[in-house]
Amino acid sequence: DGGDPLESEYLYWVGCAGSFDDKNKKVSRAMAELLTLAGVSFSILGPSEMCTGDPARRSGNEYLFQMMAAQNVETLNAMGVVKIITQCPHCFNTLGNEYPQLGGHYEVIHHSQLLEWLIESGRLDVSDARLDGRLVYHDSCYLGRHNDVYQAPRRVVGSIGGLEVVEAERHGTKGMCCGAGGGRMWMEEHTGKNINVERSQELLATGADRIATACPFCYVMIDDGVKGEGIEDD
Repeated sequence: DGGDPLESEYLYWVGCAGSFDDKNKKVSRAMAELLTLAGVSFSILGPSEMCTGDPARRSGNEYLFQMMAAQNVETLNAMGVVKIITQCPHCFNTLGNEYPQLGGHYEVIHHSQLLEWLIESGRLDVSDARLDGRLVYHDSCYLGRHNDVYQAPRRVVGSIGGLEVVEAERHGTKGMCCGAGGGRMWMEEHTGKNINVERSQELLATGADRIATACPFCYVMIDDGVKGEGIEDD
């Protein structure tokens, strides 16, 4: 916890995956460490943070979405929250584009955008950061297609020494969905090839030994798809 939200510059919205999924919890811890290292003042809601309601709305349960959103807006407004950081594009889209209709007006920034600014401004020194190998970046639908954020994540990974950053056949505005959107993360495919498997195969076809994504949903789906190809995530 970085302190009371009223005294902090940012509220760090951790999100469901960032709070409960073991692999995505590592991303949350790393982000908190980077924010602290860069001297960014931030707070978290802890148990007061509810799901934004994105999965409920995408799955057709508008009533549940409205209940969750109303509770979150009430909490955020009562704390005087102005700026929000989130690592989840689904939360990013919902908080920034859908909550205003319910009285929640906030400046919402994706963590890749903030990291890009911190690196470029010199507040976060990555001159000693190094990862060898070839990396391919997978575009999240809710970050790219819905919110036109394509370059920030690429610039962040591109700032790390030793990496050769390559593109998949379908990338950027022509990127391919991982298969998690619209509530499909919790559904099983019964015909044809799983979307996440097809996307994972396309990413692996680049010859990359590292796959990066800026979305916890994509992380889970591609991780499963890669494992389906007999490759374990380290």
